[in-house]
Amino acid sequence: MNLDLADLRILRHLERNGRISNQELADAVGLSPSACLRRVKLLEDRGVISGYRCIVDAQHIGLEFEALVQISLRPDVDQWHEKFLACVQNWPEVVTARIVTGSANYILTVRARNLAHYSDFIVNELYRAPAVMAIQSNIVLKTIKQTQSLVDLVKQK
Repeated sequence: MNLDLADLRILRHLERNGRISNQELADAVGLSPSACLRRVKLLEDRGVISGYRCIVDAQHIGLEFEALVQISLRPDVDQWHEKFLACVQNWPEVVTARIVTGSANYILTVRARNLAHYSDFIVNELYRAPAVMAIQSNIVLKTIKQTQSLVDLVKQK
């Protein structure tokens, strides 16, 4: 889908505040409310806007520990990939999971209440998953940038 400047302005505002009213959004991007609503609906229908959600601050709900975990699996184990993916889906501690290139097969973002919770997850869940060969953890000391904004990466014509 080709996005024009009005679409990009709409997306930028919705990324910042998904609860903005249509009237406020229309005023902010310089469109009539009906034109703005039509554009938002089209962006939703075409999958550009894939949903709306609330962002929960992990620290405020007691999840103080975060780690980026690199996982390498043994490819000689039958259905190693499928078995690992099934495990990942059942672990609430894994908040993101990515298949990557390089020395590891996957990188997981893991959240836990504290180091004891994280250690329990590693020892009793991750190490016991089928085909796990190596685990390397990088403990997050501080997040210096975290954004959900993708709009600024789009080249404007």
